Amino acid sequence: MPRSTNGSTNGSMPGSTNGSAKAMGALTVGGLVVVTAYTVALGSNGWLWFGWVVLGLLTLAMVVTQS
Repeated sequence: MPRSTNGSTNGSMPGSTNGSAKAMGALTVGGLVVVTAYTVALGSNGWLWFGWVVLGLLTLAMVVTQS
């Protein structure tokens, strides 16, 4: 009888995101929260937004190259 996988993947299937890409995505989302909170509390800082955009592009590139 086959075992149930509950739809989860362990990262070994083609096209799945590995652990480092997931961590990078979490860091990017966390960075967005921090930059947004900073902007609300202290005003906009262009360098912070620039840094977040660069981080987002690096994350996107990492996810695309994993497949």
